[in-house]
Amino acid sequence: MGTIELENMEFFAYHGCYKQEQMIGNYFLVDVKFDYDCSKAIESDNLNDAVNYLKIYETVRGEMLKPSNLIEHVAGRIIDSLYAVFPEKILNITVKVRKMNPSLGGKLSNVSVLLTRGC
Repeated sequence: MGTIELENMEFFAYHGCYKQEQMIGNYFLVDVKFDYDCSKAIESDNLNDAVNYLKIYETVRGEMLKPSNLIEHVAGRIIDSLYAVFPEKILNITVKVRKMNPSLGGKLSNVSVLLTRGC
């Protein structure tokens, strides 16, 4: 068993419940962490036996481009999409979505949602 993490993927997107957030947009950071059986990849040194990081990134980027009211919804869609792309490889997955500098009326670096699912 192995764990792969893609950390601090940065995206500009239009997620939020308020009109201003949907029009102006904001920066978001996304972390993805998942377990998978990497024994075949360890032996073969072949990308076809591994989880392709580029496909992970592209999947996350695709979901970040779809506006949502809630970052909970975004994180759930990311998990669903990654399971769909890698149905046989990803076992347990955690996704963290952070909205940077949210406009909540005070100084705050980010607000985040952390979702975990397992098989």
